[in-house]
Amino acid sequence: MKYSMAQGLGRPFAVFAKMGKKYGVEWWILVTGAVIILAILYMALAPQTLTPFDPYNQDAGPQLIPPGGEHIMGTDNLRRDVWTRIVFGSRTILSISVLAAIISSFIGISLGLLSGYAGGMLDRTLSLVMDAVYVFPGLILAIALAAMVGPGVINITFAVAVIYIPTYFRLVRGQTLAIKQELYVEAARSIGATNATILMKYIFPNVIATTVVVFTLNVADAIMIEAALTYLVLELPPSIVDWGMDLAMGKKYLASGQWWLITFPGMMISMLALGFTMIGEGLSEILNPRLLER
Repeated sequence: MKYSMAQGLGRPFAVFAKMGKKYGVEWWILVTGAVIILAILYMALAPQTLTPFDPYNQDAGPQLIPPGGEHIMGTDNLRRDVWTRIVFGSRTILSISVLAAIISSFIGISLGLLSGYAGGMLDRTLSLVMDAVYVFPGLILAIALAAMVGPGVINITFAVAVIYIPTYFRLVRGQTLAIKQELYVEAARSIGATNATILMKYIFPNVIATTVVVFTLNVADAIMIEAALTYLVLELPPSIVDWGMDLAMGKKYLASGQWWLITFPGMMISMLALGFTMIGEGLSEILNPRLLER
């Protein structure tokens, strides 16, 4: 019994070691990024298990005390526990960045498939629109959109999502243009397969793999954009805890020596973005056919 349990526990480690031997450092980059994301995801899903305080409690401790003791990351100017704000704030930045990437990928992939397969005037029109959006710097475009739609989680999600649609569109359109000329697509068309069947059964499965890497990298970038928006131009309702807003609040006290108010939110934003970037870089190398042939 003990032997079988030990054998069962050792199997995952053996698989990890095998994958590490096969893919090398790329595998461990991927695993490290996944560990970071899972740790922050746990913060977002079970914050009450990590802190006894409430993020809105303005009587958690003395005002502006440095990290140490009961308050491991200190308190802010409203006597709220900074660690608690970090834990609960993970929900906001994760939900906005991931949801924005999902929305942009769904719209961008759909339009890219349609444009590349249909061609003609539709393709030229969509390409022109996407190119017009693509030439704008992402942060500037997000700020402009956020200023138009106003504050709020849904509005920020929309503003962040729009800037990544052209990325998916250009990638999927280019692959669709090449794949629709393949012999197996021509064979499917010759036996009477509908356009919808060809798109979903023969073209979509061959383009989706490359978008996975783009998705993780876009989430990493969306994290920075979301934090920049809430730091620079938009204020969310007081009922929402956000790292970017806490960063903006903390900068006012940096000159007087309260460094922890910006250090910890900034560190968490960078760590979360780094986690998704590492996953994207690891997947990019692992899915590279030339790497698999080594």
